[in-house]
Amino acid sequence: MGERRPARRRKAATSAGAGAPAGTTGENGTSGKAGETGSPRGARTAAAPSARAAAPKPAKQPKPESRLALVRRARRINRELGEVYSYAHPELDFENPFQLLVATVLSAQTTDLRVNQTTPGLFAAYPTPEDLAAADPEELEQIIRPTGFFRAKAKSLLGLSAALRDRFGGEVPGRLEDLVTLPGVGRKTANVVLGNAFGVPGITVDTHFGRLVRRWKWTEQEDPEKVEAEVASLFPKSEWTMLSHRVIFHGRRICHARKPACGACPIAELCPAYGEGETDPEKARKLLKYEMGGQPGQRLKPPADYPGPPAPPLGAE
Repeated sequence: MGERRPARRRKAATSAGAGAPAGTTGENGTSGKAGETGSPRGARTAAAPSARAAAPKPAKQPKPESRLALVRRARRINRELGEVYSYAHPELDFENPFQLLVATVLSAQTTDLRVNQTTPGLFAAYPTPEDLAAADPEELEQIIRPTGFFRAKAKSLLGLSAALRDRFGGEVPGRLEDLVTLPGVGRKTANVVLGNAFGVPGITVDTHFGRLVRRWKWTEQEDPEKVEAEVASLFPKSEWTMLSHRVIFHGRRICHARKPACGACPIAELCPAYGEGETDPEKARKLLKYEMGGQPGQRLKPPADYPGPPAPPLGAE
C-alpha cells in the first residue's frame, strides 16, 4: 500500500495540469481551472462584459424642431432684429406709389444705391405715368443705363406706364392681382409697392430674404412663392412688411452670402447656421456694411431716424 501513494500523487499532479493549455494561468498565478479564468471558455466569459461596456453608444440624433418651437424661434429672431434695426425701411427713394413701382422694377440685378442715384434724373424728365409712356425709348435707355439691362427695363417701364395710363386712369392700383398684370411687375415687386406705398402687408422674397430664411431653417423651399407662403404662416399678417425689411437689412449688413459676420451677429444663438462665417468678433466687425460699418447707406434721402450718412449722388462716390 505504501508503494502506491507516490504514484497517486503523481497522477493527481498530472491531472491538475492536464486541463490547462500550456502557458495559461489562473487569477492566483497557478495553472489549471482555478476560477475558470485559465481556460479559453473562461476567458471568453470574463471578457464579454468588458467588451459590452467598451462599445460606444450610438450618438443621439437631434430631435426635429417642432412646429411650436419653430414659430417661437422665428418670432424671437424677428423681435431681436426689430431691436437692432428699429429704423429698417425700404431702401429705395420714392415720394409716391408710381416712383416706388418704377424704382423697384429698376432694382432688378443691381443695387438700390444705383437705382437711387438714377431715379432723380428719371423722374425729373418723366414725373407721371403719362409722361413716361410717351418717352422716347432711346432717351429713356440712356437715363437708366447705370442700372444695367437698360433695354429690357426701358421696355418694361414704357409698357407699365402705358398700362397705368390706359387701364388704371394713370394711378398705380392697390391690389396685387392688378399689379402683377403690369409689364415687368411680379409678385415680389407688387408686395414691395403694396407694403410700402399702400400699407397692405406683404412679404418681399428677394435674394437676401430667401437666403436667410433658409439658413434659419424657416423653410427649405427655393421657389419664392413657396418661401413666401411658408414664412407668412409663422407670423401675424401685421408683421409681414417690417419682417421683410429687417431680414433684408440683416442680409445686407451682417449675414452676407459668401462670408457672414457670425461673430458680430445679434441672433447667433438662435441661428442653426452659426459658424458658416467668421466667428472671431474683431474680424467679424470688419465685415459689417453700410451704417453698421460706419459707411453711407443706400438712400440719398434716408428716413430721419436713419443712424448712418446718406448715400452720395451719382458720380460723387
